[in-house]
Amino acid sequence: MYIDEIRTYCLSKPFTEETLPFDEDTLVFKVMGKMFALISISAPDTINLKCDPEYAAELRERYAAVQPGWHMNKKHWNTVSLHDDLGAKEIKKLIDHSFDEVVKKLPKKLQAEF
Repeated sequence: MYIDEIRTYCLSKPFTEETLPFDEDTLVFKVMGKMFALISISAPDTINLKCDPEYAAELRERYAAVQPGWHMNKKHWNTVSLHDDLGAKEIKKLIDHSFDEVVKKLPKKLQAEF
């Protein structure tokens, strides 16, 4: 997948915004103010995605493209190579999982708005 496809897919999700909170190169997608995906604009070869810890370990064993989150909490985040052994369908599934993981941890008030 390429950055324009990822951007379009992420922004198609409800209550999602894109921001540049860290620097001018790290594009961050947030749902209701909480991060669920990060990707470099200048080198969009990987994407960081939130993940259930048990599922994250399973994915890392199964796919070379899935590694512990670079510069993130390695228990809850994966860095996924966009040009390795995962296709677009699988990457979208991981984006969906990340989005869902963040939504289910939102405060009850925000979940009610969602």
